[in-house]
Amino acid sequence: MGEDHVVIVTGAAGGLGRAMSLGLLAAGRRVVALDREESAQALDALVATAKGRDEGARIFAVCGSVRSESDCRRVVAQAVEHFGAVHALVNNAGLGMETISLEAMTKGVNFFDVPAEKWKALIDTNVNGPFLMASAVAPHLIKAGWGKIINVTTSYPTMLKNGFSPYGPAKAALESATVIWSKDLKDTGVTANVLIPGGAADTAMVPHEAVGDRSTLVRPAVMVAPVTWLTSHASDGVTARRFVAREWDPDAADDANVRKAGALAGWLT
Repeated sequence: MGEDHVVIVTGAAGGLGRAMSLGLLAAGRRVVALDREESAQALDALVATAKGRDEGARIFAVCGSVRSESDCRRVVAQAVEHFGAVHALVNNAGLGMETISLEAMTKGVNFFDVPAEKWKALIDTNVNGPFLMASAVAPHLIKAGWGKIINVTTSYPTMLKNGFSPYGPAKAALESATVIWSKDLKDTGVTANVLIPGGAADTAMVPHEAVGDRSTLVRPAVMVAPVTWLTSHASDGVTARRFVAREWDPDAADDANVRKAGALAGWLT
C-alpha cells in the first residue's frame, strides 16, 4: 500500500489541500486534515469521500486555525495521540488576493490602498501560520530523526507582481523561510522544501468572476505525485529545493522529475 507516514495537511478541506489529502491517502499515507471551523462541512465531505474509498481509518479531520499557536500545538498533539506519530507537514493553508477584493485579484491594488486588517490577516495566515505549524511539528520530527516539511509558495513572478501585495510578499517570505529552515534542520534528518502548482490553480483563490475559461487553470491533482514523493523516503536528503507540480510527470522516473521539475528554493544561483 506504500509508506504509511502520518502527514498533516493544512487547508485540507478544498482546492490543493483536498487533492493532496486524497492523493496521499491513495498512496498509503495517514492524513491529518486540518482546516478552520468555517470549513467543517467541507472537511466532513473530505472524510466521507475517504470512507467511500475504504480509507476512513487513515484520515483524521481536525478544525483549528493556523493563526493560533495554541491550535497548532493542539493539532500536532492530537495527530500524535490519534496516529502515534507525525512524520510530515504540508503547509498549504493560505489566503489569496480575493480576500482583499475581487478587483485586487483581477486588476491589482496599490499596497497603500489595502486595508490594514486585511493585510494583517493574510500575512498572519500565509507567513505566521506555516511558522507556527512548523515550530510545533519540528521537535517531533527531530526527535524521530526523520521528517518532511513542505511549504506551498507561488511562482517568482507572482511574488514580484505589481498590485499583488500582500500575497506576493507573503509567499516570498515563506520561500525564504524554507531555505533558512532547511539550514536550521541540517543533520537532523528533517528536510524543508517548496512545492508550487506552476500557475494559477483551479481553486477558490481564483473566483469564477476572475476567469471565464477555467480550463486554462492548473488542476489541483498535479500536486499529488510530487507531494507523495516529497513525503516518502525516496526524497531523503533532498532539501532547500522547489518543485513545480505542473512539470512533474507521474509516469517518469523520480530522478528525471527532480531534474525537470526541481530547482534550488529561494533566489540562489
